[in-house]
Amino acid sequence: MANIGFIGLGTMGLPMAINLVKKGNVVYGLDLSEKAVKEFESNGGVAAVDIADLMSNAEVVFTMLPTGPHVISMYEAESGIIEHATSRHLLIDCSTSGVPSARKLHALGRAKGVRTLDAPVTGAVAGAEAATLTIMVGGDRDVFDCAKPILEQIGKVIIHAGAEGVGQAAKICNNMVAGINKIALSEAFVLAKKLGLDDKIFFDVASNGSAQSFSLTKTCPVPGLVPTAPSSRNYTNGFTTKLLLKDMLLAQEAAMEVGAGTVLGSAAAQLYQLCANAGHADRDSAIIYQYLLGK
Repeated sequence: MANIGFIGLGTMGLPMAINLVKKGNVVYGLDLSEKAVKEFESNGGVAAVDIADLMSNAEVVFTMLPTGPHVISMYEAESGIIEHATSRHLLIDCSTSGVPSARKLHALGRAKGVRTLDAPVTGAVAGAEAATLTIMVGGDRDVFDCAKPILEQIGKVIIHAGAEGVGQAAKICNNMVAGINKIALSEAFVLAKKLGLDDKIFFDVASNGSAQSFSLTKTCPVPGLVPTAPSSRNYTNGFTTKLLLKDMLLAQEAAMEVGAGTVLGSAAAQLYQLCANAGHADRDSAIIYQYLLGK
C-alpha cells in the first residue's frame, strides 16, 4: 500500500487511477474535469485541492496528460510538480509525450534530485480498465526496480526499455505500427466489401491467417465483428483519431531527427490528418475505416 498522486483523470488515466485504489492504495487525484474527479471519488479516490496538496500527500506521483507540452508545463509551472518535489518523491509520467519532452522531464527531476521515469502505456481503454496494459519504461534501472511493484498494479507486461526517454521511443514506434496496421486492415475490409466478400467471412479468414493482429481481433474497425471494440460502440470510448495522429506525428518528428526512413508512417500520418479534418478527430481512430468507405 502506498500514497499515490495521479494527475490526469482522462480516458486512460481515470481507470488506471481507479485500479490503484482497488489495490488498496490511497490515491489523490487531480483533473480539470469535475465530472472525472467525481467519478474518481465515487470509486474511492481522494480529490486533491491542487498540486501542492497532492505532492504533500503522495510519495509516488503519476502524470497522464494529452501531450508533451502539457506534461512539461505541469512540471515547470509556478507551484508545479518540480517546485513541490523532494527526494522522497518518485515521478512517473505515463503520457505519450515524445522523446524530447521525456528527456527534459528527466533533466528537471535530476536537477532537483528527484527520481523520474518515462513510462508510456499501450493496450487501449480496455487494457487500462482491466489493468492489463503494457508499460514501456525509460530511466535508471534502480528506479525502475523500485517502481515496478506499483506499475504491476496497473499493467500486465512491464518492460524496462532502457535509458531516459527510451520508454517514449518504444511507445511511438509501437503506435506507428498500430496506426499503419489499422489503415491496412481498413483498406482490406473496404476492398473485400467491394469485391463482394462478406465482412464476417473476411474477418474469420484474416483472424486465422497471416493478417491476424491486435487491431483486428481486439479493436476491429468494422462495427459488429468484435462486440467489445469501439467500432461496435459507434466509435466511442477508445483511442481517438487526434491522439493517434499525435503519436504518428511524434514518430515522424523522431524519424526526421535521427534520419530514419518511415515511408508508410508518413503516409499514414497524412491519412489520419485528413480523417481528423473531416470531423472525426474525437472518434475512435478505427473510424478511419468509415472515412475510407467515404462516409
